[in-house]
Amino acid sequence: MSEYERIFDESYERVRKIHRNKKTFFEAFYQRFMASSKDIAARFVNTEMSHQRRMLEKSFYKLLTFYATNNAADYLEKIAELHNREHLNIQPAWYDLWLEALMATLREFDPDYNDEIELAWRLVLSPGITFMKYRYSHKFTAT
Repeated sequence: MSEYERIFDESYERVRKIHRNKKTFFEAFYQRFMASSKDIAARFVNTEMSHQRRMLEKSFYKLLTFYATNNAADYLEKIAELHNREHLNIQPAWYDLWLEALMATLREFDPDYNDEIELAWRLVLSPGITFMKYRYSHKFTAT
């Protein structure tokens, strides 16, 4: 395990245990993310948010695995395909808003927050985000 993985893991465990203003980390994140764009907020109008939060928590582990192994695995491939231009049409620029909303929520929730923790989160999540953005308009092919 790399030092950044360890820092990410420790921070992630802290923020998952904390409630601020009666909200969990992921509740606060989604509130912030939806407030970042009317288009994004519109995508969540009929969404069961407790299910959405559980899916995001599961995805975090897949993003960490992608960072550690450089292997997208079936789960991340399926999510990327679902989010691409032909299906849910999740715009690549929205991933930047997603990451910035996540970093703002991290600053609010992690009592040990510092620049190194933010860098660890960015480094761990960035390969998966890059993969998702790339797959928006690039077809999946068998290797």
